[in-house]
Amino acid sequence: MTDDYEVEFIERGDREARFLVRGATPAFANGIRRAIIADVPTLSIDTVRMVENSSVMFDEQLALRLGLVPLTTPLGEFEEGDIVTLSLDVSGPGTAYSGDLVSSDGMVQPADDNVPIIDLKDDQRLEFEADAVLSSGKDHAKHQGGVAVGYRHLQRVEVVGDRDEYDEAETNLLRGVIEEDGELIPTDEFDHDLTNRYPGKEIEVHDVPNAFVFHVETDGSLSIDELVTEAAASISDRADELEQAVQL
Repeated sequence: MTDDYEVEFIERGDREARFLVRGATPAFANGIRRAIIADVPTLSIDTVRMVENSSVMFDEQLALRLGLVPLTTPLGEFEEGDIVTLSLDVSGPGTAYSGDLVSSDGMVQPADDNVPIIDLKDDQRLEFEADAVLSSGKDHAKHQGGVAVGYRHLQRVEVVGDRDEYDEAETNLLRGVIEEDGELIPTDEFDHDLTNRYPGKEIEVHDVPNAFVFHVETDGSLSIDELVTEAAASISDRADELEQAVQL
């Protein structure tokens, strides 16, 4: 991002965050959203070689489940199309979990250890090798590191006077983040109902121009910071490619 943008985190964690971007156009905000979903590559299981499967589930069903297990994806260590091999060998009775997967690369591990794969009964066994490939969400949804990505206009609330004492108070729901005297306030702090925050007041709500609040949640393959930074970098790279193509 350039110096024209101002970024302020409202809530920040490894898996989920809300942040404000000022100075962005609606087109740029949507570009960031799309880049987070489609352009940032992650590792995901793509091919499974079964050695033994005596469970009640078909090989194809298990392969589908395995493809949905998020894998940690170290930035800069792999190129798109690179493969990391994982294996599993579990016998019943018991449940095979994502944490039972053994990776050939210590940097690539299940993002969560407690994702259930299959419940095995007595005398049932599951053994396989799987190839995880680095690819992006535009090729397959299982490579979408951003599992929930959205944005809303930042909104400013203006108190224009006292409500007439004979007017009945009506619910005034608003979801997102409001700006009040320079302070950013998530609407869940007052149950999304403006009448809880401004009792007895007549108010007006306005969109703050070129200011958008993003809500991003990751599956754990990448941190929030890595996901958003890589998405912004992908937009910059594509802009550079377009500029070079135009100059040819």
